[in-house]
Amino acid sequence: MNEVPAASPRRLHAFIDEAGVRSHSPKSSDCFVMSAVIVADTDLPEATAFLAKLRIELGRGDGATLHWQNFKHIDRVHAAKSLGGQQWATISTVVVCKRHLGPSSMDEDQFYLFTLRFLLERLSWFARDSQSVLTFTLAHIVRMKLAKLREYEAALQARETQICWKALDPKGGQMDQPSRVELLQAADIAASATFAAFNNDKYGNTEPRYLQELRPLLYRRGSGAITSYGMKMHPWGPTTKAAYPWVAAL
Repeated sequence: MNEVPAASPRRLHAFIDEAGVRSHSPKSSDCFVMSAVIVADTDLPEATAFLAKLRIELGRGDGATLHWQNFKHIDRVHAAKSLGGQQWATISTVVVCKRHLGPSSMDEDQFYLFTLRFLLERLSWFARDSQSVLTFTLAHIVRMKLAKLREYEAALQARETQICWKALDPKGGQMDQPSRVELLQAADIAASATFAAFNNDKYGNTEPRYLQELRPLLYRRGSGAITSYGMKMHPWGPTTKAAYPWVAAL
């Protein structure tokens, strides 16, 4: 008898963007955020349709690139609430609280890749638990080359980490522009909404409402704490817990 070929694993895609300044300097943003919007292969058409509908609702032209920084407050609330109501998406985020870190010699690229490592751990756990293989695409940033990403991936695989590499596409991550890979625009909403909850504006205020609207989509692994899975806080010790007591209740 001919053997029945094994079914191909479910395919997931993570679209990743960041918010905040990568450098760790006194004048940089208080935090650096990296968020991934995870979408299954089968849900990509619905995700694309969501962005098309959101453009219409926000008064943007057909095919226009959605940029959080160009939204007014009322539009930001709507964008976050609309994304938070989607059944096809899961969001995983890393928040690096720079004012609670010790001195660091990392440059901008090293700081960015350091944050990515935490996110890749969580993305790989999510894919592993759902018996899937995940590919990821990063929104392109200034001065970050794909070759540097490949070097970092190789360095991580050569040492012990908590990343489940079998659950990630062996081809490695990709980098592209939100204008070409439009679901990076959903990642922009997720990262920017989260950033607003942590980073003080010029008046010393934060805006947690956007993040609260995304709460239904945050990755939750069983009964594990949201700060271990859906929102990785770094560092997460007494001082950061005291500074952001509301996070554990998300």
